[in-house]
Amino acid sequence: MKSPRNWENWEFKMAHIPVLLKEVVESLNPQKNDFVIDGTVDGGGHMQAILPRLGDKGIFLGIDWDEDLAKKCSALAKELKPAARTIIVNDNFRNLPEILKERNLPKADCLLLDLGFSTEQLNAGRGFGFSEENSPLIMTYGKNQKPLHELLEKTTVRELAAIIRNFGEERYAIGIADAIKMVVPKTNRELAETIRRAVPASYRNGRLHPATRTFMALRIWANGELENIASVLKSLPEIIGKGGRAAIISFHSLEDRLVKNAFRDLVKEKKAELVFKKPIQASLAEKRFNPASRSAKLRAIQFI
Repeated sequence: MKSPRNWENWEFKMAHIPVLLKEVVESLNPQKNDFVIDGTVDGGGHMQAILPRLGDKGIFLGIDWDEDLAKKCSALAKELKPAARTIIVNDNFRNLPEILKERNLPKADCLLLDLGFSTEQLNAGRGFGFSEENSPLIMTYGKNQKPLHELLEKTTVRELAAIIRNFGEERYAIGIADAIKMVVPKTNRELAETIRRAVPASYRNGRLHPATRTFMALRIWANGELENIASVLKSLPEIIGKGGRAAIISFHSLEDRLVKNAFRDLVKEKKAELVFKKPIQASLAEKRFNPASRSAKLRAIQFI
């Protein structure tokens, strides 16, 4: 798929279009012989732009918690036949310090984390979306995790309401939680319909689908997404070497707040400096072409 003129002259070999591609590459500024980590490699969109810059002595490490995406990206890497050494690992980016030790890899020159949800996962049959075909309510990235429908059975209405309110900023969290606990849905369609019935009629016809915020909240909770982000942020000095850069794309306020505060603390401790003071957001052209980029914020930091 080619993007429109005046946005990016790039031919993507995957369904998921990388967000802020040009800005990410400029922020990381990967050089020949660098070691680059993409902790959320997904379909390999950013990888395609980075690999040609690394030369035959460079290293690229791509990580994805979703086994299916890791396999697809590995196949793409073989198709691209890069000069750089390319390693694709199915794991959680929070385990990066251990991954580097296990594979005898040095600290990185560049680290990218795109915290966005992959559009490919909406059709993975795991109940991530409310508009996809009816599928089991699993909603987890790793295949060894407990599925969401089992987690829902063990929560109280009060606990579930707090999850939906805190992670989804959903105003009708209590009513939705009560309805979910009465039914304990087993499929994505059943969950979406339960939420729809639990909210006022006026809310059902709003700009957003009434299940949007709840689905996001449950996905964040089921995968421990905020804990994973906090963990990797704490480990940045173990992952990135002197002069190295980290670029992180967030998509909602909870993620962005964690990144912003972690970067601020590293600057205060004089361990790093901001690459740019304010987060970079997608251009109007990119937002029109790729709606997933509308809420994206890119922050970058360089270790000193």
